[in-house]
Amino acid sequence: MAPITVRVAVATDATDLVEGNLALALETEELQLDRTVLHEGVRTVIHSAVGAEYLVAVQSETNSVVGQLMITTEWSDWRNRPVWWVQSVYVWPHARQGGVYRALYEATCARALSAGAAGVRLYVDNRNARAQAVYTRLGMNGDHYRVFEAMFATEDH
Repeated sequence: MAPITVRVAVATDATDLVEGNLALALETEELQLDRTVLHEGVRTVIHSAVGAEYLVAVQSETNSVVGQLMITTEWSDWRNRPVWWVQSVYVWPHARQGGVYRALYEATCARALSAGAAGVRLYVDNRNARAQAVYTRLGMNGDHYRVFEAMFATEDH
């Protein structure tokens, strides 16, 4: 697979993000999402300050989106810093096993560290064993409620 670059999603990525979210919900939770509502939700994240942003993984050779995730934040009173939540993770089937999620995850952690976040978390449906295995291999701890997290080491916490 060609090298992967990760960047913040822009308006022209909306269709890919909608398709990725539709496929994600159907594949992992057998849910059919409302395309219109989803499209508006994606557009809102891209165009508004709602405390969320999408990152996309782009295959350099074809300039096509091959993976996505959304980041939101919540305040941690235990750490006196925000924790970033990773959501809407999807890697297109033809790009799986090609390091796409690892690139998205590493970019997310780098951005979170740079922003002063305490760490990153995500949750995964109990039926999605494949995703759980990936997160475990990346060193995220999933012992609590199938929530996986990686807290950053700091001198003061």
